[in-house]
Amino acid sequence: MFGRWLGNRSSRGGRSGPLSAVTVPPSAGVLSCRVLDPVNEPVRHAELSVTDTMGRKVVSGGTDPFGSFVTTVPAGEYRLAVSAEGFTPYRANVTVGEGAHASMGDVTLQVAQLPTLPESGDWDIDPMHSTIGFTARHIGLARIHGRFNTFAGAIRLAERMEDSAMHVVIDAASIDTAVKMRDDHLRSGDFLDVERFPTMEFYGDRFVHKGGNRWAITGALSLHGVTRTVTLDTEYLGVGQGIQGETRAACRATTELHRDDFTITWQTMLARGIAAVGASITIELDIQIVPKSAAEAAAA
Repeated sequence: MFGRWLGNRSSRGGRSGPLSAVTVPPSAGVLSCRVLDPVNEPVRHAELSVTDTMGRKVVSGGTDPFGSFVTTVPAGEYRLAVSAEGFTPYRANVTVGEGAHASMGDVTLQVAQLPTLPESGDWDIDPMHSTIGFTARHIGLARIHGRFNTFAGAIRLAERMEDSAMHVVIDAASIDTAVKMRDDHLRSGDFLDVERFPTMEFYGDRFVHKGGNRWAITGALSLHGVTRTVTLDTEYLGVGQGIQGETRAACRATTELHRDDFTITWQTMLARGIAAVGASITIELDIQIVPKSAAEAAAA
């Protein structure tokens, strides 16, 4: 069966088929598919997951540049899930026989309906329903999680979203990792030096649509007396209503900062040359915004 299938595939343009390099273990079979968009173009880097009847993940991976996915799994019944940015997820059941090839053929993904964008105008970040957090590596093993408790920000949404801008100000002294001694050290001249640099500011003026609900927001981050260009990888979550009927919009964003870029270079080396504090910091934002008029009414 494999020989006939491979022969048919390899006869097209003289290229070998995707199973030509697949080794099939005993009591296993091959599962394959090709992921396409609605106009029959291959979907590159689609994510696929194969789970058993108990919901346990057996294998996962992504499509190649031609939209193909091939894997070997023990003979049995499985659930295949396919997802890609900007498309509606696809799920199907499949049975893989021992020594057999279970081909799902062409899997066509449908374009997902995009979330409604918020109306143009001036919006404020709602600090009561937003968080700005960070994660840092500690002694090369564990991760330390923290947050900034005090911040404010505004976003001016343009008729064309790409022309929008945002400004966020963070109180550096509000850093909080739930350990007072560590927080005091982070506020000191070894790290944030909050007496000299009491605030951190981000001004973003380049909104780029990356497809689906993904955006890249690029701007200038001023931290520790240094200004660098930073891009926020942003997931837009949509528009909804709060408990008082006010309009709200939400997003999540992440970026990675390198301490050396902002001259925050304090370090203590432990045994075997392990750094006490990692060189990079992951910043995570969960943000809700409300129209400026609603924010002013709430503050009154």
